Amino acid sequence: MNRLLIAIATFCSLSFTSCKETSKDPWTNLIKDNSLKGWTVKGGNSTYELKDGVITGTTVKGEANTFLTTDKHYGDFILEIEYLVDENTNSGIQIRSNSFPEYKEGRVHGYQVEIDPSERAWSGGIFEEGKRGWLNDLEDNVPAKKAFKTGDWNKYRVEAIGDTIKTWVNGVPAAHLVDNETASGFIGLQIHRGQAGRQIRWRNIRIIDENVRKYATPTTAPVAVKRNHLTAKEKADGWKLLWDGKTTKGWKGAKLEEFPKKGWKIRNGILSVLASGGAESAAGGDIVTKESFSDFELKVDFKLTPGANSGIKYYVDTKINKGPGSSIGLEYQILDDALHPDAKKGNHEGSRTVASLYDLIQADTNKPIKPIGEWNTAYIKSVNNHVEHWLNGVKVLEYERKSAHFKKLVAESKYKKWKGFGLLEEGRILLQDHGDLVSFRNVKIKKY
Repeated sequence: MNRLLIAIATFCSLSFTSCKETSKDPWTNLIKDNSLKGWTVKGGNSTYELKDGVITGTTVKGEANTFLTTDKHYGDFILEIEYLVDENTNSGIQIRSNSFPEYKEGRVHGYQVEIDPSERAWSGGIFEEGKRGWLNDLEDNVPAKKAFKTGDWNKYRVEAIGDTIKTWVNGVPAAHLVDNETASGFIGLQIHRGQAGRQIRWRNIRIIDENVRKYATPTTAPVAVKRNHLTAKEKADGWKLLWDGKTTKGWKGAKLEEFPKKGWKIRNGILSVLASGGAESAAGGDIVTKESFSDFELKVDFKLTPGANSGIKYYVDTKINKGPGSSIGLEYQILDDALHPDAKKGNHEGSRTVASLYDLIQADTNKPIKPIGEWNTAYIKSVNNHVEHWLNGVKVLEYERKSAHFKKLVAESKYKKWKGFGLLEEGRILLQDHGDLVSFRNVKIKKY
């Protein structure tokens, strides 16, 4: 062999060895040596058996939920697991879960990736066992609901990185949750309480828990932020919940000292103004914060029904009467632009469209509005009299409050009859009752 061929052969050999050394398999199998060493049963007394790499769980009648859990706790990780479940046998896979004597006598609690062979078909959704319940169901994710295979092996991929949890069912994006309730915990295989003798099987359970972000996968699943909940970053940045998602605390009627007894409904973490057809006898009227704000950032999720009209007002003066149950203030318009006639009205053309400064400044016509029936996010920032309106993460207008231009706009509008309109140093936040069904959630504020 001549020198050139020897050099080429040597290079190829060294290159192959190098590539082999740097391509270490990142996965760790959680079932080793055909043994359940490193796993512990918690909760009830249903049974688990390991044979030929397959764990079989069998329900015992009358027993509480039972969990086979890893002794090791995991924070950030990527988990892959296959399972086969008997027909109509609910189950789940616990992640970042815990069991403490001081919490409900050791009850297992934490995130659960649902296994749901029922007609509901929420397999791959995220439930919080023992605490808050559903965090990210699959009601609106039709492809994921169809991904589960009845009577066959199914494969999950679960990525838990920081405050984000993502799941896939047989390769189809399912859940995408942002939530910071629990940062770490064990992994568990659930046997749900129920009829005796039903079985679920698991196999090929493996995990990546080092350099996790390197192996993360993009997802097309819609992100679900826990309703009325602050992320870790929001807390660090000084955000507060302006509505707690459960009660009327911190709010009252615009012209009342208490929250309206009719016209508004709180259910499942959603605050809705009910349809009344504009009839004052049926309407509850606008609601306002009990607290006033000067400089602030405000975020509100809202959902419209066909043809609906509402608004978010700020720098509201409840001492000035706009009408029964209402008050004046600068308004972030909420409107079905396609069906409501107000979209074509306004002193300034188009200034009554969604996300506009009502009757004063039109929002960008290329604004990213989502279809009726889906959630949109309004964001208002007012600092040092510079005000911005955003919609779904895109800035759609800005203006200088108290500027000559702003005062000119007011003088040319219906607001001219109210002296000093929009010029308050501080005021309340208002959610409008305009006689149409509109819903709100995740109402958050950052004060300056």
